[in-house]
Amino acid sequence: MKFRAEVEPAERMKGLEVPPEVVDALGGGKRPPVIITVNGHSWKSRVAIMRGRFLLGLSNANRRGGGLVTGEEVEVELELDAEPRVTAEPADFTRALDADPAAAPPTTAWLTPTSDSTSWPSRPRRNPRRACAASSRPWRCSATRSARGPEPEADGIRYR
Repeated sequence: MKFRAEVEPAERMKGLEVPPEVVDALGGGKRPPVIITVNGHSWKSRVAIMRGRFLLGLSNANRRGGGLVTGEEVEVELELDAEPRVTAEPADFTRALDADPAAAPPTTAWLTPTSDSTSWPSRPRRNPRRACAASSRPWRCSATRSARGPEPEADGIRYR
């Protein structure tokens, strides 16, 4: 799919703006993986959503590769990247792992909140400040003491 876009300055949340109808026509969701071609230079990326705009990130290397200048309007060719993203292992790294099996990464899966072998808390942690604010005696709550100052004293008894 082709469209025209202005090359934005090399700043945060800038790049090439993609019209929403182009993102919808690609059919890969709101952040689809794409292959971008500008002035004969191609690279792979994802459509980003920043401040309600669909953007293609534009690194300095891709600016130079495509001969892009800030402020110019360019024709952008965008296609959905259906290939799975795979990173090739460098040959010297593979040889080093083959030479020393102890240096290999663990073969067991890492524990994550979605794995079956973990026991995460069944309910979220309470916010102690919220509990203190709702208390009938907030001066006794330890979570608010430092912000409030010294504890009140009555009849020579310090409340804790």
